[in-house]
Amino acid sequence: MDRVVQQAIHQVLSPIFEKQFSEFSYGFRPKRSCEMAIIKSLELLNDGHDWVVDIDLERFFDTVHHDKLMRIIANTIDDGDVISLIRKYLVSGVMVNGKYEETPVGTPQGGNLSPLLSNIMLNELDKELESRGLRFVRYADDALIFVKSEKSANRVMKSIVRFIEEKLGLIVNAEKSKIFRPKELKFLGFGYYYDSKNERYRVKPHPISIQKFQRKLRQLTKRSWSIPLDYRILKLKQVIFGWVNYFRIANMKKAMERTDMKLRSRIRIIIWKQWKVPKKQIKSLIQLGIPKEEAKGLTYCRKGYRYIGLSKVVQRAISNKRLRQRGVPSALERYLKVHTVI
Repeated sequence: MDRVVQQAIHQVLSPIFEKQFSEFSYGFRPKRSCEMAIIKSLELLNDGHDWVVDIDLERFFDTVHHDKLMRIIANTIDDGDVISLIRKYLVSGVMVNGKYEETPVGTPQGGNLSPLLSNIMLNELDKELESRGLRFVRYADDALIFVKSEKSANRVMKSIVRFIEEKLGLIVNAEKSKIFRPKELKFLGFGYYYDSKNERYRVKPHPISIQKFQRKLRQLTKRSWSIPLDYRILKLKQVIFGWVNYFRIANMKKAMERTDMKLRSRIRIIIWKQWKVPKKQIKSLIQLGIPKEEAKGLTYCRKGYRYIGLSKVVQRAISNKRLRQRGVPSALERYLKVHTVI
């Protein structure tokens, strides 16, 4: 019932506040996305604003000051019942490990209203940045400010941190808030690099994002996870398509080639393990066109699974073409299909 009421409040308030929100704010807003935020950041970098102030708000959703937030809402919404209801949701508390805990500050994460309330609060920061003529991109509590020199970046960092802590009552994480050059930057999972050939900045998935992606694929291709191959392929397809679609504007052809090689090797090992006994392994290899002596040589070589997965014999038997016919997804093929050049 609470979620229905919260959603009803959200649907009424969102169009009202949407008119006030900045064009440089992209998080949790209709017809706006991470991709649009990344494209805008590239536009600013390529316009020469290549000193970036990255301000990290510490535990933003847990530290929002209720009185300040309600005062901001009350400036626009002149309805005591709605104001009262929103405050009740803010202080309703949460269950942590089966125990009730009060919430004197913060907005409840996972609540239908939280994304809108966070944007209402941080719109005050947007207005301050705009009034100073600063160029910025904000996605939820992740804000980047783009300036043309290191001196400007240091000045902006000090003054904006002061504004956030004194005027908004939020906490800035001093360790994570830094001044970056584009190559050091990580924003919404993307990394930046300079394309000297075309003399412009471009994006790629950040190395940490690729590591997380490959870790997820390794989890889905564990030999110890005894599930039908069809189900495993379905889960792989969901993860690969979702990840590649998200990063479709990035340049990552080589990274996807390497990902595919590792994935195919692990799938071959899974298939080899499913054959279980030497007799079945030899028979299966022969059926797939491998000469009997070669099949026997590989089966009785006493090497580990990694060697088997990378062996030329198994790669010939369980070829890329056969894996494709079986339905094993390719990150590279998906990328080439959806990639958008910017």
